[in-house]
Order: sequence, then structure tokens, then C-alpha cells
Amino acid sequence: MKDWMKLIPDSELATYKSAGFLSDMKLGKNPALIVVDVTYGFAGYEGQTLAESIATFGSACGPVSWEAIPKIARLIEMFRARELPIVFTNSNANDVPFTGKATKSRRTKAPAPQANDFPDAVMPRAGEWVLGKTRASAFFQTPLMSYLVQKGADTLVFCGVSTSGCVRASVVDGFSNGFSTFVVDECCFDRSQFAHAANLFDMDAKYASVVSLEELALLMAPAADTSKAA
Repeated sequence: MKDWMKLIPDSELATYKSAGFLSDMKLGKNPALIVVDVTYGFAGYEGQTLAESIATFGSACGPVSWEAIPKIARLIEMFRARELPIVFTNSNANDVPFTGKATKSRRTKAPAPQANDFPDAVMPRAGEWVLGKTRASAFFQTPLMSYLVQKGADTLVFCGVSTSGCVRASVVDGFSNGFSTFVVDECCFDRSQFAHAANLFDMDAKYASVVSLEELALLMAPAADTSKAA
């Protein structure tokens, strides 16, 4: 059993399964990766405690960020190797008063200078799209849908932060727009492990297939060519 699932009561897992929830989605032929808000503002600096990262950026998630970032980097490389679309989201730098608008939280400090920057391990390459957004969902009043249609995407794979906030909001909107949706569990992080687990469970039950990085790699592996079999 995955670590996050251990926080879900067995009785509730059984109830959901008996009601038809927690079914698997099908990975399409043209998946796109959405990397949600993996910036210093939500990660903090490597080596900081949670309290130190919050003192620096207000919205940061601390050590769990830096446990997830190397795995996110592997996920990004998986899509780069296949030349599949990748979208990186961050806060809209043109909207200076953005702080706190994505949720009802009241953050009292202005964003630190590096808040909207990406750590080196997940830095977008030239030609990869960085999508500025002003609300939790990557779809809300952005051209993301037009971009995905242009690329012929039929499946969305999500990772990033926070599991209970911008990731979840983007997943729900992705599903609502008709895409097969997948969430890579160890490539998401949250300042609350309870919220992380509860939201992975809820997304897996209703809006997405929540899979591990290894499980996704198997799903994306090319089918064996049996045409030359004797």
C-alpha cells in the first residue's frame, strides 16, 4: 500500500470501491505534462525547515518540496525524451497584487524576489511554455485549453504543488474539459501531509488516476512489437 493511502481508513476505501469510485482512467496516445507552480515561492530554499521556508516566502512547503523535486525532474525528462508537450505554471508576474488571490488565505508579506523562479532541477528549457496564472486552476482565464487542443493532447498528467490547492483545482478542470487525467503521487507535495493524502484519495476516487512515477513509466512504455514473431 502506498504511504499516502495508509492515512485513509480501510472502511472508507471499501465504501468508495463498493460505490464504483476509484476506477482507473485510460492513458491516451498524446499525453501532456502540467507542472503546477514548482517555484521557490512554494518550495522554499533547499535545506530550510518548514518554518524557515514560510518565513522567507509565506506560501512555501519546506522539506517535502525538495523530496519531490528530484522526482518531478525525472517525470519532466520522461516527457522530454518522448518530445511530448510540457507546461510549467507560475504566478502571473504582471499581476503584482496576486499574492493570496489563488485562495482565501491572507498572506501579509509581499513575494520575495525569487518567489516566481523555478529551481534549477525543474527549470523550463527554451521552447517550453511557462504559463502565468492568477487563480488556483491552470485553466482559469488562461489560454491553456487552446494550447492543448493545438497540440492534440488527449491526456493530462499533473504534478506539483499544492496537492490540495492548485494541483487539485487544475485536475478537476482538466477532467471537466474532457481529458483523461493522471496525477503522479510522489511528484506532488503540500504543506500538510493530511491534506496531501486526503486530496490524492479524493482525486483518485472522482477525477483522475493517481499513479506512481514507476506506474506511469510502465503505462507510457511502447507496446512490444509482435509483428515479427515467428
